[in-house]
Amino acid sequence: MDDMITRRTLFAALAAGTALLGAGGALAADKHVTVAYQTDALPSSVAIANGEFAKATGTEIDFRKFDSGAEIFAAIASGDVQIGYVGSSPFAAATSRGLDVKAFQLASISGTDEALVVRDGSGIASLNDLKGKKLAAAPVSTDHYQLLALIKSLGLGEKDVEVFAIPQPEIVAAYNRGDIDGGFVWDPALTELKKNGKVLVTSKDVAEKGSPTFSAWVATGDFAKTNPDFLRSFAGVVNKYYASFAKEPAAWGPESDNAKALAKLLGGTPAQQASALKNLNLLTPEAQASEAWLGGGEKAGAAQILKKTAEFLKDQGKVSRVLDSYAAFVTPDAVALTN
Repeated sequence: MDDMITRRTLFAALAAGTALLGAGGALAADKHVTVAYQTDALPSSVAIANGEFAKATGTEIDFRKFDSGAEIFAAIASGDVQIGYVGSSPFAAATSRGLDVKAFQLASISGTDEALVVRDGSGIASLNDLKGKKLAAAPVSTDHYQLLALIKSLGLGEKDVEVFAIPQPEIVAAYNRGDIDGGFVWDPALTELKKNGKVLVTSKDVAEKGSPTFSAWVATGDFAKTNPDFLRSFAGVVNKYYASFAKEPAAWGPESDNAKALAKLLGGTPAQQASALKNLNLLTPEAQASEAWLGGGEKAGAAQILKKTAEFLKDQGKVSRVLDSYAAFVTPDAVALTN
């Protein structure tokens, strides 16, 4: 279950598609934009389900669901997608390879919504038991990055722990067959794996060990330049739902319309979606626009995380170069103007 084919496919798409990105900015003028999302439970996903993103932006939006950030960046590189929801590891990899994108909104930062789950009967009771085991994560995902970083922090290497880079649906199947001992995943795979296993470590735990991650909404550089109003309106919708989640917990419970909308869009049950939301680590617009995250240019926290992630990926042979700076790939403009 080598990840070379997946990586080669991404490399090819990035190489072939970079020249097409200039077409992205023209789409808003035609009132049609393609936005890629994933299966993570986010309060703002309700706005995908009820059409509020399209209403707020005055734009026809084609929302397309993907299984990973790597797949989304391949679609962005091909010119098929203008905006996508991605993790910091595939983000660092794509920009290191020359893709021009900008993070304009942080969806979440390292929390308990991503975790390493180990299978019952695997013989893993603690981190000290990982040597000789078989683990998996989605290719070039934040989970893949954090799994490798976790293994390294334990003084182990990929020769000590067999790591498979495979899509999440395959992780669930391999886990249930007993082919692997655990997987670093997000929902809905996280919920599935926990049915026959336990959480050994979370994304937040790995971040505290020195390898933080984030997920973000990114736009192609050209689209961000030519459609700032769209990005502000899009970010405004996200912030509206995040504020509701923080201030109106009853509106997000297992019997709520919001939880039912998420379950219909993303799968699972309303109760599972309501539970997953509680694992998120969300930021206010003010925090996002600050120097700690998207603001501050070279000092931006998100840019520094991208560079550190790229350095790690280069050490692991996943990318061939690390840029001097990643500040050009983050902007506080959309969230700063929605405060």
